Amino acid sequence: MTILIKILQFIMALSILIILHELGHFIAAKSFKTRVDKFYLFFDWGFSLFRIKKVNGKWRFRLFAKNVPSKYDVVETKLLNGKKSVDYRPIDLDTLPEDDWRRSDSTEYGIGWFPVGGYNKIAGMIDESMDKEQMKQAPQKWEFRSKPAWQRFIIMIGGVFMNVVLAFAIYIGLLSHYGEQYLSTAEVNKYGIHVDSVGYAFGLRDGDKILSVDGQYIDNFSEIPLTIVLEGSKTIEVERNGQRQVVTLPDDAVAQILRNQKSSFISFRTPFVVYDFADQSVAKTAGMEKGDRIVALNDISTPYYQDFIQRIKDFKNQDITVTGIRHSDTLRFAMHLSDAAVIGVYMNPIDSCFNISTKDYTFVQAIPAGFSKTVSELSGYWKQLKLIIKPGTKAYESVGGFISIGKIFPDHFNWRSFWSLTAFLSIALAIMNILPIPALDGGHILFLLYEIITRRKPSDRFMEIAVNIGLILVLALLIFANGNDIIRLFR
Repeated sequence: MTILIKILQFIMALSILIILHELGHFIAAKSFKTRVDKFYLFFDWGFSLFRIKKVNGKWRFRLFAKNVPSKYDVVETKLLNGKKSVDYRPIDLDTLPEDDWRRSDSTEYGIGWFPVGGYNKIAGMIDESMDKEQMKQAPQKWEFRSKPAWQRFIIMIGGVFMNVVLAFAIYIGLLSHYGEQYLSTAEVNKYGIHVDSVGYAFGLRDGDKILSVDGQYIDNFSEIPLTIVLEGSKTIEVERNGQRQVVTLPDDAVAQILRNQKSSFISFRTPFVVYDFADQSVAKTAGMEKGDRIVALNDISTPYYQDFIQRIKDFKNQDITVTGIRHSDTLRFAMHLSDAAVIGVYMNPIDSCFNISTKDYTFVQAIPAGFSKTVSELSGYWKQLKLIIKPGTKAYESVGGFISIGKIFPDHFNWRSFWSLTAFLSIALAIMNILPIPALDGGHILFLLYEIITRRKPSDRFMEIAVNIGLILVLALLIFANGNDIIRLFR
């Protein structure tokens, strides 16, 4: 059931992103009286799940239908040198039945069977549809290729623009409805940080209080690791045992952090206060109660939850004594651990240990705050992308496909989480699409900028080859990203 909930959230978010991205192209094309032959969610190679189109004034739909036959007949002519010339001649539409979809030039809307992306088939444009038949005909005024370069530029940028606008709108809604909540660094410093082996190797220690990163104080604690990775920070100033110290990060710090995917190199320490018990809890059987604070394990001091979790692994299948504090009394609880080495206790929620910083926004206040959030997310994702192409960081090993994207959704439905992740994915889709790769929007935009500057239009043959190369690159990236996911499943 958990996996199903994640999959449904992923498909729902993906559908919203694709429809609005393609709607950006669609609206721009229609604004310049450019014909759009097809508007599809997902790809319909061979057949579609659903399609609808207006034919002779009536809306007609089909389910699980094969793609509509071409409007052109293929005519092969044998040349004197023995080679064949392929020509495409328009079919006489008057010979077709009245309800034949080929008689209508209106847009066909549909849902494909392959849930990866979506597309607009814009008349007279060389894209992933590779419609050579139409391109062999004389240009028409309603075709993409007949429009001025600046209009074609706006049509191509429309999808990315819509993704950015969507993220902006979502952030406005989230901030005005929920406000902004975060755990401040000052609150974390009440108990200090917890470090894993990577953080320890850097020179950080449990209980350190972070004062600054490269001389800058960061109020939101969760932004500290991201800042270190994206900005390539060199130093962390901490307070340790009442003394200020500067920890100098190694040159390969970013690479080490990115390789350490199973845990964060720094996190916050929390007191281990019993919130609830699992079924068949040995701690509950031993007499422990909600609200007890666990402070020791077999006389080993474990004042924080992280200390206890690290120590208890050493006592599998053994009798142990857990020391807890109830009000002002110190109590000892004897219990036996199974091979799982757990006592069946849930820790108090974070907001009971720390004061969570909250900032509320009116709708008007949320507009500039939403804009700043959108710009910040765009900048952050762009920096992450630049890390991937730096071999030294080995960030490419962290690239994930559909499995990784699906995993980021929570295992229960929550509107706040859903829309936050949808906004993040919308930013990611915008950045990925603007990359100057043929077959993506960025590739078409690059060629249009070349045309606008040089006043020379790339040939159809060149565009055809470029799109094919781009498709190969995109396919290779998909295979690489999803291959990483599969490899990680077996680690």
